[in-house]
Amino acid sequence: MATDPVVSDTPLSFRIEVEGDTAIVYCSGRLMAGETDALRSEVKKLFPTTKRIVLDLTNLTRMDSMGLGSIVSLYVSAKTAGCSIKMVNFGDRVRQLLIITNLLEVFEEYGKHAIKMP
Repeated sequence: MATDPVVSDTPLSFRIEVEGDTAIVYCSGRLMAGETDALRSEVKKLFPTTKRIVLDLTNLTRMDSMGLGSIVSLYVSAKTAGCSIKMVNFGDRVRQLLIITNLLEVFEEYGKHAIKMP
């Protein structure tokens, strides 16, 4: 399977939309070592004002162990702050990383706006 180097080498970018007590974070590019701090700090700012955070990974092309560690860190911080955090629309690569690390059950795939998919 060939990969598009332009797509896979795109640095992480994200935008945040708040809808009521839910914040949706749309991530694009790669979530890898050296690119996780901005996401973590911006999402943590949402904890006092939101009850649910949804990480939409539709356009995430790659994630390494540092990216996964960043999401796990956000998960723990969110729980501590009384907030829930879910991942949606993650691709096969992210799914495989979650399976290998035994975290798939923690980050069950949800549909749009954190509605559990059947």
